[in-house]
Amino acid sequence: MAKLENLSVVAHSPGDLRLEKRSIPEPGFNEVLLKMNAVGICATDVHYWQQGKLGDAIIRKPMVLGHEGSGTVVKVGSGVQHLKAGDRVAIEPAYPLVDDEFCKSGRYNLSPNMFCCATPPYDGHLSQYYAHNANYCFKLPECVSSEEGAFIEPLSVAIHACRRGRVNLGSKILICGAGPIGLLNLLVAKAMGAAQVVVCDLSSARLEKAKEVGADFTILVAKETPKDLAQKVEEALGCMPDTTIECTGAEFCVHAGVYFSLESTLAVCTYSCM
Repeated sequence: MAKLENLSVVAHSPGDLRLEKRSIPEPGFNEVLLKMNAVGICATDVHYWQQGKLGDAIIRKPMVLGHEGSGTVVKVGSGVQHLKAGDRVAIEPAYPLVDDEFCKSGRYNLSPNMFCCATPPYDGHLSQYYAHNANYCFKLPECVSSEEGAFIEPLSVAIHACRRGRVNLGSKILICGAGPIGLLNLLVAKAMGAAQVVVCDLSSARLEKAKEVGADFTILVAKETPKDLAQKVEEALGCMPDTTIECTGAEFCVHAGVYFSLESTLAVCTYSCM
């Protein structure tokens, strides 16, 4: 019988979050057992903790939180060939459960039959030990820390948003929200060649961080209407933005994003917005 040595962060119901000792899992045929090194806290984790749900996804049984992580392989299933004990990996937290038409076209993320870490009914990886599909664990080079490895999942969100938003050399960009996802979009937009980026937020402290990591302009939102915000952005950039990236989920910013999208591309990036 497995020993209860796997301390885990478990959401039971709204406001009921517990540290529990669970069994250390055995990796399946094509799985690896990981000793978790770093796990980020996403806004979705906060929703499950505080409300017990996120949209239609409702916690109906205790669930381990966390889907932004990296770990070290401690054991491999008999079918795993590309990883071995001691490898540090970043985890892709969602993968298809069946080989459907989306998988065959290379767009497996759109499959309706997905395993998603920390999405009911599946546990996440805020545990000391966690088993995951080996095909969705990616070896980290020595130059990438475990903490940076845990950031690869939210970084991928920003890369996808900037690609969908057609950010390129010379683009002028508005980013709504200066939380981690907003800041990652700022960094990615600059790396993709954006000429100017303006970031808006309710928090002056977050806007200071945005300036620190490369924002050309920041706007502290107080009592403005979406139209007022549009005017301030236009004054800062000298024109309407080519792309608006919405990273808050706030109704005001969604309205402002739609307003801007009359003249620009709108990329909504509210999956992870803390």
